[in-house]
Amino acid sequence: MEKIRVDLGEHSYDICIGSGLLRAGNLLREKILGRRVFVVSNQVVADHYLDSVLRQLEGIDTDVHLMPDGEQFKTLQTLESIIGDLLAKGHNRSTTIVALGGGVVGDTAGYAAASYQRGVPFVQVPTTLLSQVDSSVGGKTAVNHELGKNMIGAFYQPKRVYVDTNTLQTLPERELSAGLAEVIKHGVLADSEYFDMVEKDIGQLRQKNESALIRAIKGSCEIKAGVVARDERESGQRALLNFGHTFAHAIETGMGYGQWLHGEAVGAGMVMAADLSARLGRCSIDDSQRIKTLVERAGLPVAGPSDVSADAMLAFMAKDKKATDEGLRFVLIDGGIGKTAIVQEVPVSVLRETLEAGLRLCE
Repeated sequence: MEKIRVDLGEHSYDICIGSGLLRAGNLLREKILGRRVFVVSNQVVADHYLDSVLRQLEGIDTDVHLMPDGEQFKTLQTLESIIGDLLAKGHNRSTTIVALGGGVVGDTAGYAAASYQRGVPFVQVPTTLLSQVDSSVGGKTAVNHELGKNMIGAFYQPKRVYVDTNTLQTLPERELSAGLAEVIKHGVLADSEYFDMVEKDIGQLRQKNESALIRAIKGSCEIKAGVVARDERESGQRALLNFGHTFAHAIETGMGYGQWLHGEAVGAGMVMAADLSARLGRCSIDDSQRIKTLVERAGLPVAGPSDVSADAMLAFMAKDKKATDEGLRFVLIDGGIGKTAIVQEVPVSVLRETLEAGLRLCE
């Protein structure tokens, strides 16, 4: 088992990565401090892994809440349902919430943990590649609003993250590709050597090779843990983790949540961010093309949906939570792959060129 420390003072915790962790005796019990547990999952994940989790929690009073599956259910209504169930079953501040599932489950259950009785402990058990390398790490919890993604939430750190790579063997190909978007992103924003490794391993990753998956997950978690440790609440450097996300969130909002997977939108968003970087002279056309090629090899879209106009994308971007009083912020390449910077004043004319070029690719 690999362990990566997320160093946040009194909020520090470990990410445990390995094959078969859900079958590893009583590993989950290490961070259950009270007498009760509340597991949040969905039926798809529960069919595969809930029994393994319940076996690890045998002897602890455990309730299970199954939320609907899909990004379109990451809502205040789902949050209210979880909290209502916690109240109905008499859970208190000593209860530990266990999030068993992908990013939608982790984000929603995490926000429930942050909100319920002003905060109860929670543990992340991510079961998709995207959640293992990104959403389960760093304490961002949230639900969506129809006007913007992740607009309602809190920074709230888990007590531990358990990444069992065996869960990826049942992951559909489309979901695996969605996770590879975040893997690629980490290389672009912070580590050119890691990007090189992902380029070399991309075929093995898509074939779910265990060694390649562990290398990629460990590398991504190390990069993200380092950034989060330096900037827990996204007041500065952590915003670099949003490379491609301003475009991605506009795509998801414009299409309606659930039409595109988050990782698919990030894939297209990274290609647009790289294109914008090249147009502004911040990276070479070769670097931009290299990113586009790897995104495509990962099985991801390299352009936004043609039925969301450039004007609509611009309007959604203006509402994005990364916007400030000074205008839109973009994370752009700054000199080459592995180097990024936050850029505040991007000319709208150049941004429109990127949007129109990206959307034309879908026609």
